Amino acid sequence: MKVPVAGSIVPYFGEGMTVEALAPDYRRIVELVESSPGGGEGVSAKEITSGLALELVPAKIEGVRSKARRLTERSWLAVSLSGLFTPRQPVGTALASAAGPGGRGCGS
Repeated sequence: MKVPVAGSIVPYFGEGMTVEALAPDYRRIVELVESSPGGGEGVSAKEITSGLALELVPAKIEGVRSKARRLTERSWLAVSLSGLFTPRQPVGTALASAAGPGGRGCGS
């Protein structure tokens, strides 16, 4: 098994994949978001930056935000309309919520 290195490309999340497939920086971001308290409200880029023990300056915060957005694009995390990062939803849950209250979706 290949071990990811810092600066490596973030793979798309797939069935059976674990955070071990991610480079250390990305893995730490996913782990922080998944372990965050707050009842599923989400975590801001500033809170993630703080959790990574980085200096809370705009350059560091924006760097972390960029990495977290890359993780959302690759389905490792989700992002709310307010810009807070949350753990990704399991596929079954995501499909059920997209279908609406009746569970059918598309007006069927």
